[in-house]
Amino acid sequence: MVELKGDFFNKEEIRSHDTRLSYINTFLPKLIETAKIKTLGFKENLEAINPKDIKTVEDLQKIPVLRKSELSNKQKLFPPFGGFERTEQQNTTHFFQSPGPIYEPGTRGSDWGRFAPFLYATGVRKGMVLQNCFSYHLTPAGMMFEEGALKLGTKVIPAGTGQTELQAKAASFLKTNVYAGTPDFLLKILEKGDELNLDLTNIKIACVGGGPLFPDLRKEYADRGIKCMQSYATADLGNIALETVENEPLIIDEGVIVEIVFPGTGEHVGPGEIGEILVTSLNLDYPLIRFATGDMSAFAPGKSKCGRTNTRIVGWRGRADQAAKVKGMFLRPEQIKEFISRNKEILKVRAEISLLNNQDDLTIKIEVNPDNSFDYTSNLRDIINLRANIIKVKPNSLPKDGVVIDDKR
Repeated sequence: MVELKGDFFNKEEIRSHDTRLSYINTFLPKLIETAKIKTLGFKENLEAINPKDIKTVEDLQKIPVLRKSELSNKQKLFPPFGGFERTEQQNTTHFFQSPGPIYEPGTRGSDWGRFAPFLYATGVRKGMVLQNCFSYHLTPAGMMFEEGALKLGTKVIPAGTGQTELQAKAASFLKTNVYAGTPDFLLKILEKGDELNLDLTNIKIACVGGGPLFPDLRKEYADRGIKCMQSYATADLGNIALETVENEPLIIDEGVIVEIVFPGTGEHVGPGEIGEILVTSLNLDYPLIRFATGDMSAFAPGKSKCGRTNTRIVGWRGRADQAAKVKGMFLRPEQIKEFISRNKEILKVRAEISLLNNQDDLTIKIEVNPDNSFDYTSNLRDIINLRANIIKVKPNSLPKDGVVIDDKR
């Protein structure tokens, strides 16, 4: 059992920037060496990489991005986890399955999803009763939250999904203090409790994830005296970032490294720009490196008022897979990035697809200096194999929303 002191789950959450960076820079070569030598899945990705050359987060850009499709393909070759687990030490006690199908490992008694810090940050403490309404069936969310709760000494009702009447009766009889589940399902339980005239006022905390937490829903809970906080996690990686102050950016979990890259590539975007989230798990037993979540976000400036010091992200800003078919041909963000790379004077590009007389119409807007007179038509067509209307716009005039291909059809 963890001895909890003060307002933080552990001292790592309040490290200085330099201390955290020093730890990461020291740990990275060991992580890369483990993945290269002691796993089968990373053999190709890391074949040309010297672990000693990966000393910083910036150095991670030398390593190819790992995508879900590759994870799925490797699992067919090296079941069950694609060879991404450390071969010499397999502590797996559970097998989980996500759509794809993709299989993920779990380990009893280790808080492998790292949810204890999130639960603690929301106010969950030893002796409370947590009603866990995440699924326990195949997918790992239910077990991840349970492991985090047990780490804190919290009692768990393994409720799972559905059956709102039984859920409401259990919450009333067992005096549930904490709800864990998707943002909207708690409201269904509360409304069923109202209908049955049950007392659910013991519920004071909601720890949610797996879907959007809309402002009106958060207010509905607040009006009932329930503090609702959200986390950002995936089945493959566990918890990635946690909300500690309502409506503020999410703080990156201490067990991962987050990069924000131009969608479809592994190149870092500029400060504050929206891009695709890549995550490297600091887990020597299952070292996923530069794993593409497919989600979009951006780094947020400053530090949290809660006192935790890690970098923050602004939350979910859409999906990174913006590929679209135009006149029978796929247009992908990687092609737009290549176009920018070949023409260094171009600051930003946005492709807009619309219908004109019921036919696909492609417009490419490019940010360049006003005195730029170069004709990019053939240059662009060599890359995308499509005709496009090119419109030059002033620097900083395109939206900074992470959208590379805007399909308006």
